[in-house]
Amino acid sequence: MTREAVPGPERHRDTVLGLGLARGAGETEVRELAARMLRAAGDPAGRRLAALATVEERALEPVLLAVAERFGVPLRGYPAGALARVPVPHPSPVPSRALGTASVAEAAALLAAGAGSRIVVGKRRSAPPGGPARATAAVARGAPAPGGTPRNR
Repeated sequence: MTREAVPGPERHRDTVLGLGLARGAGETEVRELAARMLRAAGDPAGRRLAALATVEERALEPVLLAVAERFGVPLRGYPAGALARVPVPHPSPVPSRALGTASVAEAAALLAAGAGSRIVVGKRRSAPPGGPARATAAVARGAPAPGGTPRNR
């Protein structure tokens, strides 16, 4: 009988990073935003990170797949209609016009984190030097829920 080596204590993964992005967002911009959000959530190394979450229409974006791969977590995509039904603290007309939901980052984070989850870091925009923000993020904490379409696992 063989036994797999476990490198250190098992992580309690209860945090989801929701991400919304406009086409043209760069990997560095999204990675830096993700790092800033995890620091604000008290988890700078991403040890509690269970998944990244976004709207289905963006779930195959190479930028998001690369960031999920960097953190070693799945990227979950949810239909815009499902996101539109999630009450969020900071709805916006921008994704509403483009996708039919007033929230991507907060709604996706809450949906992926499961029933009873809560936003622990509200929606923030990326801050690329000399350019417009093309990404938003929010962090939710709770028990990860099944569902959503894993795109990289």
